[in-house]
Amino acid sequence: MKKFVIIGSINMALVVALGAFGAHGLEGKIAEKLMGYWQTAVEYHMAHALGLIVLGLFASKFTTIPSLLKTACWLLFIGIILFSGSLYIMALTEAKLGFITPTGGVAFVVGWILAAVAAGKYKTN
Repeated sequence: MKKFVIIGSINMALVVALGAFGAHGLEGKIAEKLMGYWQTAVEYHMAHALGLIVLGLFASKFTTIPSLLKTACWLLFIGIILFSGSLYIMALTEAKLGFITPTGGVAFVVGWILAAVAAGKYKTN
């Protein structure tokens, strides 16, 4: 699942850029609470971008890539967009998008559960 290694790597580059922007471009320009949103977004973005890379590499161990693992990777990517994306927007605009953030969190949780099920259920090379 080379595509998820690529998606994860691109997201890692974004994390570095967004983390630097938050630290150098936003510091002192937005409220502390909003900076907290930004920091949380960066942390979860980084963790799950790394997760995409790891799961993409892990997929090479399977004789056939289980659909559960593909679904898990897509859910992690969707979680990055919804969870971290909504927090980035909330930090910059003070918009009330709190209903989107938990949806992204649920995508993360379900994605990791599916990854665990795939790891336990299928034979590897």
